[in-house]
Amino acid sequence: MEILAFGVQADEQPLIEKAFEGHHDVRCLDVFLNEDTAPIATGYEVISTSVNASLGNRVLQTLAAGGTQMIAQRSTGFNNIDLQVAERLGLTVARVSYYSPYSVAEFAWTLAMAVNRRIVRASNRTRDFDFRLHGLMGRDLHGRTVGVLGTGKIGEAFTRIAHGFGMKLLGWDVAQNPACLELGMKYVEKERLFAESDLISLHVPLLPATEHLIDREALKSMKDDVILVNSSRGGLVDTDALVAELRAGRFTGVGLDVYEAEAGLFFLDRSLEAVQDDTLARLVTFPNVVVTSHQAYYTVDAVEQIIATTLQNVLDYTEGRRSENVLVPAAPKAAP
Repeated sequence: MEILAFGVQADEQPLIEKAFEGHHDVRCLDVFLNEDTAPIATGYEVISTSVNASLGNRVLQTLAAGGTQMIAQRSTGFNNIDLQVAERLGLTVARVSYYSPYSVAEFAWTLAMAVNRRIVRASNRTRDFDFRLHGLMGRDLHGRTVGVLGTGKIGEAFTRIAHGFGMKLLGWDVAQNPACLELGMKYVEKERLFAESDLISLHVPLLPATEHLIDREALKSMKDDVILVNSSRGGLVDTDALVAELRAGRFTGVGLDVYEAEAGLFFLDRSLEAVQDDTLARLVTFPNVVVTSHQAYYTVDAVEQIIATTLQNVLDYTEGRRSENVLVPAAPKAAP
């Protein structure tokens, strides 16, 4: 059987082809799955999608009408998939429940340190042979307070690094992580975490209950010199409210690897086009903001794990097995 994989990055393609060799043929496309590209999947029983695919009602209808029966998403998050529609159409949907948490945790710290120590500004200056230090002063993080929203595998990895820095640890989650407690983390209400933290990092999934978790009220309750990092999902932050606070001169720095309106922008080259997103255009002009294009997961280690799990999900589907990665199980076969 040939698998159709949407949204495959150039670095990712040889890894996918190598992993699937000897199991199934795979056709890799660099275009993302959306209403315009969904007809390409006609005739493919199994497709694989990236995190920026749009799998709403119309796309799922097109896939089902074209004969697709299984969707293997190459990500942990699945807020881009209408699971109820998928179930109604009899589509099997699987995701990658787990991959290297260190990839994202380490990148979140990369963003935090980049904005704290003004690395981008310093690099841009030295390229012009401007070696002044004015405006580049950061601060020690040792002894300061970090607030971790979401202490699952990635949040735990982030916390371990914070512990290595010698920081005071505050956490917020629906359940306490024993490993974080052993490191000295104190779980508090998110309002206290916002008020007391010098660095705040987001590691919660995007769900209806967490959409705009960082809203105008939350932002106003934070310290004026806080560092805010989001390497989870863009929809966790009310970006318009964030821009308003940045315009008021607040925050030491903001590091964003995700953006709530990133679909149709991230992973693509828009450098020769007029910017249509006024909020993003304003956001990237702030000297204390670093925006990257959803690359926190993008290490060889993590991508290889993602691909291996995706392959296993496809094999489970073709061989009639079900794992914890299945979000919508295969529709029961009609009796002969």
